[in-house]
Amino acid sequence: MSGSCGDAGPILEGSHLVKRFGGRRGLLQTEPTVHAVSDVSLAVAAGETFAIVGESGCGKSTLARLLLRLIEPTEGQVFYRGREITSLSAGEMRALRREMQIVFQDPFASLNPRMTIGAIIAEPIRLHGLARGRAVDERVADLLRVVGLRPEYADRYPHEFSGGQRQRIGIARALAGEPKLIIGDEPVSALDVSVQAQVINLLEDLKDRFGLTLVIVAHDLAVIRHMSDRVAVMYLGEVVELSPVDPLFETPLHPYTQALLQAIPVPVPQSREEHDLPRGDIPSPTAPPPGCRFHTRCPHAQARCGEQHPPLEAVGDGRSVACHFWREIQAGGNPPAPAPHGSAKLAQRLELYRAHQARREEEAITTATVE
Repeated sequence: MSGSCGDAGPILEGSHLVKRFGGRRGLLQTEPTVHAVSDVSLAVAAGETFAIVGESGCGKSTLARLLLRLIEPTEGQVFYRGREITSLSAGEMRALRREMQIVFQDPFASLNPRMTIGAIIAEPIRLHGLARGRAVDERVADLLRVVGLRPEYADRYPHEFSGGQRQRIGIARALAGEPKLIIGDEPVSALDVSVQAQVINLLEDLKDRFGLTLVIVAHDLAVIRHMSDRVAVMYLGEVVELSPVDPLFETPLHPYTQALLQAIPVPVPQSREEHDLPRGDIPSPTAPPPGCRFHTRCPHAQARCGEQHPPLEAVGDGRSVACHFWREIQAGGNPPAPAPHGSAKLAQRLELYRAHQARREEEAITTATVE
């Protein structure tokens, strides 16, 4: 696994991206402004699997749509293969779409119920002029085989398929334009546990087979641990930690990342313990707190945290963290780190969880055939 952007250089970059919703002024009242994404910069290397994780409502799906320019940024720029795309015309952007695709979260809502799956997959092929006539049908049949479905399914409609099969159809549609980059917006969260491993393994196989770059939006840390090279952790619209996947799981630097790992469920009742998890609820994105946005829930918060906003600081080995006191936390100084971190207990919890996930994936593969 790669630990940084690597020698291949970035294929996708976001520079100081900001997205605000609302804020319109009416006759009697002003609509509140939602700060969905706030000054996010990141780069994705060609050929890597880059993950964006965080709680629901943290802005990760909005960031993914900004990177594909499915929605327009309030501020900031997006670069694809060194080309700034936020100022491209609709026609220029349409030509670029074939290289940048997305697999949506909900396989039941992302497919047109009035079209056969053959027509759904063929649409981008015809739109981009990749084939004509019978060659289109042959290409559709090949894509169905690639994602593990039978070519004769092309005449069926989406309602005739299960959730896992629909997600495979969505992947086939994303592959139809021969893309270089695919963003998966929670690609397995709506699926049964028995087919999640199959779809994850399918994405990994397709990445190697077609030389794809993957950006995976997820909240399931098992998915991230299994298939990612680097991870960006988001909280309330901001990236609070950026790291290669192994160091992130072994030595998380930001208190929020530590809390996410502490919250991993362990399927062993004897291993259940009380942990110093974040207190309270996530602040409203319409009124984010000053300073560090996590300070209202952080067990290590000091007066400085509520006054000064911590920058995303590069700390070496391809890692960055936005925390005033991360060094003291790691050293166990002032403010003190939670007891489980850096200890054998956390390592034990992670090992138990990994073993459980491995068993779950093995059972899914051996007991479930292609749906």
